[in-house]
Amino acid sequence: MSKAIGLFSGGLDSILAVRVLTDQDIEVLGVTFVTPFFGSERAEAASRMLNIPLRIVDISEEHLAMVKAPPHGYGKTMNPCIDCHALMLKRAGEIMEAEGYDFLFTGEVLNERPMSQNRKALEVVAAASGYPDVIVRPLSAQLLKETKVEREGLVDRCRLLALSGRTRKPQIALAQTFGISDYPTPAGGCLLTEKQFSLRLRDLFDHNADSDVRDVSFLTLGRHFRLDARTKLVCGRNRDENLQLESLAGPDDLLLSAQDVPGPTAVLVGDRSELNVKLGASLVVRYADVPSGQVGKVRLHGDPSQRIIAVRGATQEQIDTLLIR
Repeated sequence: MSKAIGLFSGGLDSILAVRVLTDQDIEVLGVTFVTPFFGSERAEAASRMLNIPLRIVDISEEHLAMVKAPPHGYGKTMNPCIDCHALMLKRAGEIMEAEGYDFLFTGEVLNERPMSQNRKALEVVAAASGYPDVIVRPLSAQLLKETKVEREGLVDRCRLLALSGRTRKPQIALAQTFGISDYPTPAGGCLLTEKQFSLRLRDLFDHNADSDVRDVSFLTLGRHFRLDARTKLVCGRNRDENLQLESLAGPDDLLLSAQDVPGPTAVLVGDRSELNVKLGASLVVRYADVPSGQVGKVRLHGDPSQRIIAVRGATQEQIDTLLIR
């Protein structure tokens, strides 16, 4: 019996790729990678539904280094899909070699995504991964070059598929054939494809070349304000975000919270000058339950004296100027 490792996102395409192979009695291990930009929740749910083993691997630091300078560039936003797929296949290939699996597979469909899944892009990804002749794409294999895996009979090429294009109708029909009805919609999954998140990420990279995984984690929370080239304020929008910001704040950050009234918690990262502190506090007051034009109180939790300052809320003009949209 052949053994295969697949990049498993838990989306419909990866689910179908697994079923096409398991129908050939091929033993399958799903691998899903975790970074600040995408998690494992969908993959975990889908693996339970298919009853296949799933390996969850955190590649946050290595992936972030690649996102900062992807050899093959970005897509429409900050999504380096070609280099991302190559990195994941490289890591999956290392597991394959270490644990005695026979080949790799993905749920990619030829021309489903015009930039990252055209024929040339699939070839580039395979070559960049270091495992070009042992990567099978079960959903489009009959439209692609025959691989060593197929030539050696580890998988029956005649029982692989010839899907192509952006329509999902063939996949939905195939899912019905397999009796699969519980699968996620195609939208979402990777923050790097979202315009708003990409604007925040671009701002972070532009102002902090040494940004790390923690810095990126802030990008999923709250409202972001650029106070100066070195300094940013992240302001929570609800209780849950306030708590998450408190947990992410480091010893060099300044934590600000509204006093006496419901309001946001904010983290000031960078230059803690008095000007920036007061500006950050004014933003906290603006989003707290303080009547317009009145003075509000803000506690500075990272200040040695835990002092409280009183300021008026920021003006709309200040918000429009500082907000990272």
